[in-house]
Amino acid sequence: MEEVSIIGIDLAKRSFQVHGAKADGSVAYRRKLSRGKLLSFLASQPRSTVAMEACASAHYWGREIGALGHEVRLVPPIYVKPFVKRHKNDAADAEAITEAAKRPTMHFVAVKSEAQQAQAMLFHTRDLLVRQRTQTINALRGHLAEYGIVAPQGRARIGQLAGVIEDGDCGLPKVVAELGGLLLGRIEDLDEKIDGLDRQIRTSARECEETARLMTIPGIGPVTALAILAFAPPMESFRRGRDFSAWLGLVPRQHTTGGKPRLGRISKMGQQDLRRLLVTGAMAVVRHAVRRGETTDPWLAGMLARKPKKLVAVALANRTARRVWALATKKETYEVRAAA
Repeated sequence: MEEVSIIGIDLAKRSFQVHGAKADGSVAYRRKLSRGKLLSFLASQPRSTVAMEACASAHYWGREIGALGHEVRLVPPIYVKPFVKRHKNDAADAEAITEAAKRPTMHFVAVKSEAQQAQAMLFHTRDLLVRQRTQTINALRGHLAEYGIVAPQGRARIGQLAGVIEDGDCGLPKVVAELGGLLLGRIEDLDEKIDGLDRQIRTSARECEETARLMTIPGIGPVTALAILAFAPPMESFRRGRDFSAWLGLVPRQHTTGGKPRLGRISKMGQQDLRRLLVTGAMAVVRHAVRRGETTDPWLAGMLARKPKKLVAVALANRTARRVWALATKKETYEVRAAA
């Protein structure tokens, strides 16, 4: 078999398409392998570069293949698509992955460790339960509103609805009261599970030196700090803070032609969970500053005097992302600078 310099793999559930290319780019072989034969085949190959799309199960295969001595490169799927020739099939996808991975200016995704994936699952599980709780609360509000029973907004006001349902003289049909109690029980069960995950997140954040350092930044709590470690690549892979902010999609979208720069809204590229958490935390800082009527940050005070609150929150999230990069690379804690 011809010696190859790079191997492209189109991942799937059971069937894997392998494309081997020589140093000059010519095709060495094309193989279709089952799940059980992939690692044994790669173990028989000389040490080379193995490229895959950064999709489901890619990090698992990246760790397993890296243990065999190969150099693993994960390519974002959006960067592979331009290299697909005509018809889309597994063989064409594997060849496109190989072509994309050979580009000298290509951006790659870092292979995550098992600990990072465990933290990501913890975050996603909590996020799922929070969304389910919100759906259940909205369902309860909607059903009771059909019978003229309403309560002020907010999860803390659900107790008023519970009092009405538990009251035997509320005038609700028996079936409605029973189903309302079922929804209330579901909300209490979700509250208990979410509180347990929150305690686990806070404990993990306190025990880690890096997350403790990040939590010194205003607008970053245990959930956001843990999510940064779980989803973000090593900060050393970014040359400056703006590159990390651009990876999150918090910088303006550029449309420049003829030497005339045009900047639009934020691009919303990159990791949407981190972007959402940073904007939410920044909005909390903005609301606190507006409620108090003063802030120790002169930049924030000047922005609030000129711009709408939501726009300021996005700008502050961009600034927070740059602070995260600076603290992570310099191994320092955040210090508040008073106005001159």
